[in-house]
Amino acid sequence: MTTATQTPEVRSPKQVDKAGGAVEKVANHGVTTIADVVVSKIAGIATREVDGVYDLGGQAARVVGKLRETLPGSPSLTQGVSVEVGERQAAIDIGIVADYGIAIHDLAEGIRSNVISSVENMTGLEVTEVNVTVHDVHFADSDDDASDAGEPRVQ
Repeated sequence: MTTATQTPEVRSPKQVDKAGGAVEKVANHGVTTIADVVVSKIAGIATREVDGVYDLGGQAARVVGKLRETLPGSPSLTQGVSVEVGERQAAIDIGIVADYGIAIHDLAEGIRSNVISSVENMTGLEVTEVNVTVHDVHFADSDDDASDAGEPRVQ
């Protein structure tokens, strides 16, 4: 008499897209869910680490960010960053203000490199593209002019 042997079911690691912009990674011992906001924060932090980035976001996002800074709590790490997260991949759009004097094409490549490395290492998602939009250029002496606004120009 022969008996059939049953082998345990083994699920290979895969990713399942969930409603609400989260990605679940199915592994042998459980499920890991990565929300879109997590990818946004990682990309925002990685962008701010690059020398030559003065701020993130366009004019409206920066105004809202300044208002948000006056409220208690941490500053928005996702300002100027939008992401699309799929089952295995992510696409990232970043808006920045560059410091004057920095080569913008080199800055954009540095941002891409740092964001791709950070997101892929921390989430396991493949980053298909990082689009960088430069909204403005910041002049270092423009901060000094703002602080002198209370003094008259002539006497």
